[in-house]
Amino acid sequence: MTLKKIFWPVVGLTAVAVSVWLLVGELRGTSFDDVRDGIVAIPPTAWAASALCSLIAYLALADYDRMALAHLGKRVPVTFVALCSFTTYALSHNLGGSVFSGAVIRYRAYTTKGLTAQDVGVLVAFCWFTFVLSTVLVISVVLLGVPDLLDRFADLAGPKTAQVAAFGGLAFVAAYVIGSLLGLKPLRIGGFQLHYPTLPIVGRQLLIGPMELLAAGAVIYFALPAAGNPGYLTVLGIFLVSFSVAQISHAPGGLGVLEVVFLTGMSEMDPSAVLAALLVFRLFYLIVPLILALFVVLLFERDQFLGR
Repeated sequence: MTLKKIFWPVVGLTAVAVSVWLLVGELRGTSFDDVRDGIVAIPPTAWAASALCSLIAYLALADYDRMALAHLGKRVPVTFVALCSFTTYALSHNLGGSVFSGAVIRYRAYTTKGLTAQDVGVLVAFCWFTFVLSTVLVISVVLLGVPDLLDRFADLAGPKTAQVAAFGGLAFVAAYVIGSLLGLKPLRIGGFQLHYPTLPIVGRQLLIGPMELLAAGAVIYFALPAAGNPGYLTVLGIFLVSFSVAQISHAPGGLGVLEVVFLTGMSEMDPSAVLAALLVFRLFYLIVPLILALFVVLLFERDQFLGR
């Protein structure tokens, strides 16, 4: 086994180990009974709202692949695209290294529909950039509404730093839109080309991407108690920071990383209540989709085997 193959798994597992160690320190004094009581205290309406928001998030994620295929000019049955996208994100969110694991899953699926390796590469790059673009847009708007958000994680320069970051992010999004309007030349990397999407597709990116993030953040928000809750916009900002760090860490499922960063940002709330809400998020956004995705993969591979 080469160093290249084991590098990211080692990075991910190291991130998990360090995060669990930090999490144990963060939750010192919090018992299992406290967390259980926090879960029991979540009302049925909140459970239902969190489940619905997770469904909305995955419906939005399904459109990532549809946008990419429209950009490529490829036609694939809508049901196949929806199942492939759902399976990709359900597995990659849990496996860690979402870009790499997502590429493998998409390659296996879309090559059966006539896409080439280069087509799949463009599709993966498009979906990854849509997530980055959406995150930059939403976090920029959140920073304008919650200028003290960054101070929850580090002792920074205060609201001015947040404003500079927000306007910088919005400028990045605006530059991308202008590039589409001007029809700039494609980016060439060897024999690989990335063309600017058309303006209608860019519009869909700026609508569907943020919708997914807003829904995913709401999964946690609805599971949090009202006491000490800083409000949806702040919870959303803390979620975006936590989820982004978890993705960068390549930790499987962001295990430990997501919890440590989120608890740091929500220091004013009872840790057991916050952890209970994060467990609800893991259930609806990670565990249930993972179980369903495994069934989809088994059915797909069975059909491929019977087809051969």
